[in-house]
Amino acid sequence: MNPLPNSAFAPARSRVAAQRGTTLIELMIAIAILGIVAGAAFSLFNQQAKSSSTLQGQVGLSLALRNATSQLQLDLANAGDGYFQGVNIPSWPVGVTITNNWVAPGSTCYNSTTGEYGPNCFDQLNIISAANSTTYPPTNATDATGGTSATANCSYTSPTGGTGVPGSTTTVYAQAAPPNLAHPGGLTLAQTAAEFSIGDQLLFINLSGNQITSAVLAAAPTTNGKAVVLTIYQTQADGSNIIGSPATDPLNITTCDRTNTTNVCNPSNLNNVHNPFPHTRFGFQYCGSDWIIKLAPITYQVCSGPGSPIAPFACDQSSSSPDIQDPKLMRTQVVAGVSTSTIVMEQIIGFKLGAAIWNSVNNDYNSSTTLTYPDYYYDASKYAITNIDGTQQSVAFNYTLVRAIRASIIGRTVPNNDSAYTYRNTFDGGPYQVQGTATVVNPRNMSMNDN
Repeated sequence: MNPLPNSAFAPARSRVAAQRGTTLIELMIAIAILGIVAGAAFSLFNQQAKSSSTLQGQVGLSLALRNATSQLQLDLANAGDGYFQGVNIPSWPVGVTITNNWVAPGSTCYNSTTGEYGPNCFDQLNIISAANSTTYPPTNATDATGGTSATANCSYTSPTGGTGVPGSTTTVYAQAAPPNLAHPGGLTLAQTAAEFSIGDQLLFINLSGNQITSAVLAAAPTTNGKAVVLTIYQTQADGSNIIGSPATDPLNITTCDRTNTTNVCNPSNLNNVHNPFPHTRFGFQYCGSDWIIKLAPITYQVCSGPGSPIAPFACDQSSSSPDIQDPKLMRTQVVAGVSTSTIVMEQIIGFKLGAAIWNSVNNDYNSSTTLTYPDYYYDASKYAITNIDGTQQSVAFNYTLVRAIRASIIGRTVPNNDSAYTYRNTFDGGPYQVQGTATVVNPRNMSMNDN
């Protein structure tokens, strides 16, 4: 057998040479290229992740602002609802009250060192409406005899019209609730007494609707066999509540709006005085044809730590309050002395409320045509109306004249204090996104008798 010549193995050797492995240099070059491509891909992915996170934060903030505004609009639209049961009077007594926290020009409520927003950054809104008349039908005033005379059977929210004493109580009387659509046969005295609870705020309105006052129940109602006995914190002789005792009027329906020469409700504005004329819309005497109505108010307040409002929602006042880093807009409704509170929005850094007052206008003389537009006051102590001759007349804290509310809300995303997070907004320089919104609401139950 003849062996194969060496030339027979030549093609096999060529194939082996053609299939040799990658050299070390080639492998290093490939790894370097792969590293560059992978680094660029991860860098783009990281940027996209940050962008996506920022976008999600902005979308979440936008939705939160929209939801908060929608809830506020819904509640404000019903301000002043359910007051009059017997007659339809197109001049509603009060729909909202506002506590403005005024910051002087050149000052700020923002602590740039700690990044905290203090309580002076936020206003408080009280939306006043009557409790559901099906469950809590309104009743009429009377005296201890239970009579129905419009002139003889009367109760007094201040002792025989005298000066009220802070924290002191007095007694007023109510008739059994009269028939209405929900209760065709009316209620008994005991059933009427059961409507009310300690801490309820009551609104007293005379039959014509041009005099009101408000009082808080200081004790559980009883009956004397002829009338419902209501123990209330007494008012002043002019029907207003006692300044310095907010428990007598937590909704501030009458406390600040009274004949006074010292602006104790806004100490920062000492040069401003209250209405310079006696109030004719407040009264302390309510008789057989006048109404006593249980209120079911809704309050919007911001809890931001120490110094926050303590009523109606009990904000955390501790020095370590979580509200310091996360101010919360709270919505609280009080019915039958029981408060129900919910968080409307977190990370609030601004909540301001302006009010347009009936017959309060400015004239714009910078155009060829004189334009008239309403003022929006962000300090309730400066409410003023425009007289026929164009002069301004002070009506400080007169919430019955409020015809529109402009609410401004500013929110932020959750602060990112990671040192790698270098973004700072242009609003306050904080490590978060900031958005704001504003809405104007004309409460539909306000006066229809302004023309």
